[in-house]
Amino acid sequence: MDQDQNDSLQRNLSNRHIQLIAIGGCIGTGLFLGSGSTIQLAGPSIIFIYMLIGIVVFLVMRALGELLLSNLNYKSFVDFVSELLGPFAGFLLGWSYWLCWVVVGIADLVAISGYTHMFYPNLPSWVPALVCIFLFYTLNCLTVKLFGEMEFWFAIIKVIAICVLIIVGGTFVAVSFKAPSGEVASLSNIFNGGNLLPNGFRGFLAGFQSATFAFIGVELIGTVAAESKNPFKNLPKAINNIPLRIIMFYVLSVMVIMAVIPWHSIDPNKSPFIVLFLFAGLPAAAAVVYVVVLTSAASSTNSGIFSSSRMLYGLASLDKAPRFFMQLSKSSVPVNGLLFSCVCLLSAVVLLAVGDKSIIDTFTLVASVATIITLFTWFLIVYSYIQYRKKYPERHKASTFKMPGGVFTCWVCIVFIFLIILTLTLQPNTRIGLYLGVIWFAFLGGSYLLIPQSVKKRWKVLLNSTISTNKY
Repeated sequence: MDQDQNDSLQRNLSNRHIQLIAIGGCIGTGLFLGSGSTIQLAGPSIIFIYMLIGIVVFLVMRALGELLLSNLNYKSFVDFVSELLGPFAGFLLGWSYWLCWVVVGIADLVAISGYTHMFYPNLPSWVPALVCIFLFYTLNCLTVKLFGEMEFWFAIIKVIAICVLIIVGGTFVAVSFKAPSGEVASLSNIFNGGNLLPNGFRGFLAGFQSATFAFIGVELIGTVAAESKNPFKNLPKAINNIPLRIIMFYVLSVMVIMAVIPWHSIDPNKSPFIVLFLFAGLPAAAAVVYVVVLTSAASSTNSGIFSSSRMLYGLASLDKAPRFFMQLSKSSVPVNGLLFSCVCLLSAVVLLAVGDKSIIDTFTLVASVATIITLFTWFLIVYSYIQYRKKYPERHKASTFKMPGGVFTCWVCIVFIFLIILTLTLQPNTRIGLYLGVIWFAFLGGSYLLIPQSVKKRWKVLLNSTISTNKY
């Protein structure tokens, strides 16, 4: 490894990489695997849930975009959070976001192992997880451009799968397809006879937790910005396309699913994308979708490995993590951070080897923890924007990518984020995730108190030297 040759991350991701990574971030395992449980909780109101969360996500990403472009020395959102909200906030966010992607990676590895059983029922469940960790570690070690290529093709597969589902489901509705079970595909199935809240307002609120998990990864665009060739062009384009993607990937897909399969007939323990084709008596097509779901989980795992290694690099560059994690390969890959994150993912192998929970139970538990950290991340992004407007009004005035509604919409997003956190108390399994999240933040807070003041002062010096040159 030669750090002297390449002592910083390189901008090797092209526009097509950034756009497809952004698309892939909008289509996570939570959509393919978790939407069944969300539909069971919320019924037809899931459509409004996805739209509401989608609006907030778009606004958070617009705030993120203006902040990152205000100073290209910001390598990720941890940098501007550290500057605008203080070193403690940056410390909490950096390590929490790293944990978030490790937890998401564990959830995805559990999902991969579960779906692999369809093709290899006698294979020990921990084997696919171990193979995936080794494979993605090896590929990510080579070059960031290879990561971009992998995510490019993973995203294309997911997009094609959703488009096919919408077209096939739409055809079923158009011809009033009658399933072997006797159910007839119809738009009336979506509206459930006018009862959009079949489980009451409590069920509607409970649906926000699992629906929010489906959007985890959309902020990944904020960690790849440092490796984009033309961030002023690529970042705004990727963010502005988010509303269209949400309408297509989330709203249309769940509408098609519920039009073909009445919402109360959807098994919360199975992917509704797979169930749709089985419901229609097309097992061969369902098998293909199994492969797509596996691809989606693999894509999310790959993104998690990438993002967590870059977060460790950023923390180390500010002296908030061991300098060991700043070691770069000749191709400018933070190999030590990559290795450490992959070692932590091995806990999924242990969990699969000795655990006795079902895939969906394990998935829901870890999804709750990841959701808490993601909501915390979104909150710090929009609150940083509020402080940015106070501290750097000249940057905002010069910006060509301004946050719609400015500070007011940031406060709206903050209120919405706290309301979603409250919904985590409604279900027993999500409550456990909430408690675990609180324990994690308490642990980080205690750790911060033990750090000497001399070290904290050095953090400020390092941060100022990192972001002092405003390239806007």
